[in-house]
Amino acid sequence: MDLSRRIARSKPLATTAMHGRVDAMKACGDDVIDFSIAISHFQAPPTVLDAVQHGLAQPYLPYTAVAGDSQIRARLAAKVVKENAIPARPEEILVTNGAKQALYQALYVMADPGDTVIIFKPHWPAYVATCELLELKPVLVDLPLEINDTLLDSLPPARILIINNPHNPTGAVLKQQELDCIAAWMKRTGTRAIVDESYEKLIFDGSHISLAARGNWQELGIVTLYSASQSYAMMGWRAGFAVAPAHLVAAMETLQGPITAAAPMLMQLAMAAAFESGEPDAMLEDYRQRRNLVLDLVCGLPWMTMHCPASGPYLWGDISSLTMDTIHFSEQLLAEYAVAVMPGEALGVPGYIRIGYISDDVATLRRGVQAIIHFGNRLHNAA
Repeated sequence: MDLSRRIARSKPLATTAMHGRVDAMKACGDDVIDFSIAISHFQAPPTVLDAVQHGLAQPYLPYTAVAGDSQIRARLAAKVVKENAIPARPEEILVTNGAKQALYQALYVMADPGDTVIIFKPHWPAYVATCELLELKPVLVDLPLEINDTLLDSLPPARILIINNPHNPTGAVLKQQELDCIAAWMKRTGTRAIVDESYEKLIFDGSHISLAARGNWQELGIVTLYSASQSYAMMGWRAGFAVAPAHLVAAMETLQGPITAAAPMLMQLAMAAAFESGEPDAMLEDYRQRRNLVLDLVCGLPWMTMHCPASGPYLWGDISSLTMDTIHFSEQLLAEYAVAVMPGEALGVPGYIRIGYISDDVATLRRGVQAIIHFGNRLHNAA
């Protein structure tokens, strides 16, 4: 049967494809260390597990409104008001099956085929892939050390700017001055923004500030995405939500209705409990120690530069002095050492590798990083 033109020219996400390959290898009995994606070794917060138990004890779990149960939306609105200083109402909340669904629906209702979307690179691959599925035009721009007026005024006219704050994979966290520059640029150009704040709780240094934490966020056209996956170790729960002006939420709800309808009520209860569970201090401290361990292990390598990230579950290593072909580097590393990393090409920047360091135990983390070091040293010494 012939495939549609849209899907025939599309490819699976490189991140999920690599993780799928590793799972297949493990199913065949191979001992593979997977740094290609960040899957927490922590369990979801106890309040989440309690909420699920309570939900299962109910006489029934109903269909809810497509945008989410009204009480859940009110609880999530209260969260963003209190924690993110976004003055949002329940009707400006849309519950989704993860942040990817919210991203797709936001792009679908905010732009038409052929419209330009600006994406900073390195980037989460889903940003570009979703734009291409919707026949939008992604324009990739190097992520600067600081976003300022000069940079913003140099950008081409665009319908939407996608911002990832905190950033995957570099761990950069935008400062208030940068966010103010972006908001002023949006106002004078009419460009709207989708802001992915999925890593908001994984801050090691500094503080996280939302772009939409301003009184005119609806007028500017800011859509903010949240996910429980990384912030609360709920990768397999597929729970997320969007904060958007009410007319955009209504449009996204219209799209979501025939695709998935509402997110499962049990997941809605779990997600609301997660976002009300407080700061994941123990998890964050564990991640900090793991981050520092990897940085200590790779410190001084002549072929890799790895800066200390301010946030996130990933480390971003510059191996461009060794090779710009990090796809080949990653494939050879997997074949010879059974360690999977994400090549920079998948995130728009060759010459880098991304390491997810929060899975498995510390001994496995150490063993995997030492394998990468041994492999890179071998290539470096042979050059």
